[in-house]
Amino acid sequence: MMSKDPQTQPETAEQDEGPSKTQLKREMQALQETGERLANLKPEQRAQLPISDSLAAALEEHGRLRHREARRRHLQYIGKLIREEDTERLQRQLDGFASGSSEDNRRQQLGERWRDQLLADDSNQALTAFTGDFPDSDVQHLRNLLRNVRRAQDSDKYPGANRKLYRYLREQIDLQENADLL
Repeated sequence: MMSKDPQTQPETAEQDEGPSKTQLKREMQALQETGERLANLKPEQRAQLPISDSLAAALEEHGRLRHREARRRHLQYIGKLIREEDTERLQRQLDGFASGSSEDNRRQQLGERWRDQLLADDSNQALTAFTGDFPDSDVQHLRNLLRNVRRAQDSDKYPGANRKLYRYLREQIDLQENADLL
């Protein structure tokens, strides 16, 4: 006959606390994958990220490692360092860098809308609105780009002017969006 003494009964409350070992492994694997995406970024993209100095140094070190097993172990270390970062914000910025992501598509469409508005407006109201939304932009450079696109529409003198304008607008949008995430 079994005793009904509470001290001899197994405590199930302690067994239900916290995530399972499998869940912890999945989370750590996801952090390592994020670390690998960070390590594969260009240095100028990595410089825009709000990461700690220790993570930045670890990412730089990862680029110097050549042995496969050393790189794998180093990614585990990077994953450990990422746990201390704001992973949500970091993921949004990584998505902004990734071509084809929803964040990239949103920024691309925003750049195209601004380009179309700026080219359609001769009274400079759109230019004023753009510089109001993106105060770090160089107004004189933007005016030169707009003038070149308008001239290119009339002649073949400025090939690629439309693309240069779009790149500048997209650069300003990306800088502003990344600054807002900080």
